[in-house]
Amino acid sequence: MKNLHRSFFGALACLMFVTVLWSMPPATDNPQPVATAQTPASQLSVSGKITAVAKDSFTLAVAGGQVSSGQQFAQEAPNAKSMTFHIDKNTTIEGKLKVNANADVTYREDNGKNTAISVHVTA
Repeated sequence: MKNLHRSFFGALACLMFVTVLWSMPPATDNPQPVATAQTPASQLSVSGKITAVAKDSFTLAVAGGQVSSGQQFAQEAPNAKSMTFHIDKNTTIEGKLKVNANADVTYREDNGKNTAISVHVTA
């Protein structure tokens, strides 16, 4: 009877061990990258009239406070609001930035600062 109990519990222990191994994910040589807090910010877009131009930035008067993120529009304020955009080496500009010209701006928010990704200026 003792041998029967030993065999039963031995078989049960082996079965539990195999079950645990089967439930583990397979090991891979190429682990998947882990997402960090440095994921790219979403792109926003806005249109308006240029009110000021500096060396590395410009200011846009946005009529009605409309800012879009893809297909969704967010109505922020009924009045026109002023937004400043910083220009870096990766910003693409179509046309010439000048006061009173209309512009469509695609940008991202970085630590409370609006960085222009692309600017399309119209007369």
